[in-house]
Amino acid sequence: MTKIKKNIPLIDQHNKRGFYLNKFGGNFVAETAIKPIEDLSNLFEKLRRNKKFLRKRDKYFKYYLGGETPFFKLENLTKHLGGAQIWCKDVSAINGDAHKAYHATVNALICKESGKKSLAGDTGAGMFGKNLAMAAKEMKIKCKIFMGTKDISRQALNVKFMKKAGAEVVPVDTGSRTLVDAVSECMRYYVSNCQTTHLAVGSAIGANVFLKICAWSTSQISRELKSQIIKEFGKIPKLHLLNVIGGGSSAIGFWNEFINYSKNHVKLTGVEAKYAAPLTTNAKIAILHGAAQYCLQDKNGQIADTHSISAGLDYPGVSPLHCMLKDTKRAKYTSCSDEGALNALKLIWKYENLRPSLEPAHAWAECIRIAPKLKKDEVIIVNNCGSGSKDAKIIKNKIGYYPK
Repeated sequence: MTKIKKNIPLIDQHNKRGFYLNKFGGNFVAETAIKPIEDLSNLFEKLRRNKKFLRKRDKYFKYYLGGETPFFKLENLTKHLGGAQIWCKDVSAINGDAHKAYHATVNALICKESGKKSLAGDTGAGMFGKNLAMAAKEMKIKCKIFMGTKDISRQALNVKFMKKAGAEVVPVDTGSRTLVDAVSECMRYYVSNCQTTHLAVGSAIGANVFLKICAWSTSQISRELKSQIIKEFGKIPKLHLLNVIGGGSSAIGFWNEFINYSKNHVKLTGVEAKYAAPLTTNAKIAILHGAAQYCLQDKNGQIADTHSISAGLDYPGVSPLHCMLKDTKRAKYTSCSDEGALNALKLIWKYENLRPSLEPAHAWAECIRIAPKLKKDEVIIVNNCGSGSKDAKIIKNKIGYYPK
C-alpha cells in the first residue's frame, strides 16, 4: 500500500502520465482531443499560480457566490441522538444551492482566459448544469448542457432554470438516459468542437486536467471549514467528516485541507448510493470517461446499470482521487439505500430547520447511525452540499409530503 504523500496537494500526487498510485486516472482520450487537453493543462497550471487570476476567482466566490457558507451545530439532533456533537457545513446556502457553484464558476473563468466563446457541460441532478448556466450568463459565454432524458424528467425544476438562464439543454436518450450517458455525449461533442469549446466536466472525473480543475475549485469548502473549526474550538478536535460520494467532487473539496491529519485525528467517511457503489462493492478497475477507476461492471466486463433515487449519485464510476484514498486507507467508504436516505430526511426535518437534497441525505443517514456510538467530545461534520428544493416532488411522491 502506497501512502498519501505529505505536503503535496492531493490533485498533484500523480505521475507524469496522470496516474495516481500508478493505476488510477490517466488520459484515455481521443487523438483529436490530446492537443486541446494539453493546452488546457498548461493554462490551468499557470492560472492556479497566477495571483491576478486567484484574486479574480476569490472576488467571484465572495461577491457572486455569496462568500463563506455557514458552519453550525445541530443542537436538537445532537440531543436526540446522544453521543457525538453533530455539526453542519451548509454549502447549500451558496448562490446556486450546491457545491457545483465553485467549479462551474472556475470553469467559466478558465473558458474566458482560454479565449473560447462556448462552454459544454454534463449534469445529472441538474445542479452543475444550473450553476454552469448561471456562470455562463454572468460572463456572457454560450452554454450547452447535456442531460439524460430520465434526469430531465425527475429534475424538471433545474432544467427550467437552465433554459431561463440562456443555456441550451441537450437531451440524451441513449443507454440508461442518466448521468453516465450525458457525460459520454458531452465528451463526444467536445472531441468534435474542442477548438472552439471549453469542456466543463461536472465532477472530479475524466482525464487528469478535468478532475484537477474540479477538485481544486471545490477545495474552497475545506479552506473555509478549517478556519471556522479553529475559530469555534480553538483547535482541530477529533473529527468525523462525512460526505456523500457520487463522482466525488464535494467530498474531495470537503476533505482536501484535512488529508495530512492522521486518520485517528480526522476520519474521512464517504457514503455511496447502495446500487451505485463502486468503492463499497469492491468493483474492478475499468476505463470510463477518459480515466481508470473502480467501476461497476456486468459479467461481461461492460459498464453496469446503476440505480439511485438521487440523480446526482446514479453513476457507475468514481473519481480516481477516491480510488487512491480508498487504496491508501486514508478514507473509508460505506453505502446507504434510498429508504435510508429518506428516513434520514424525515428525522432531520423533525428536529432541525434544514432541507438537504437527496444526495447529502445519504451522508446524514450515516451520521444518524454512528453518532450515538461516539463520545461527546467527538465532532461529526456533514457536508450539506445541496438544497432539497430540487427534490421536493420526488420526495413527496415517495413519502407523501415535503415540509414548507
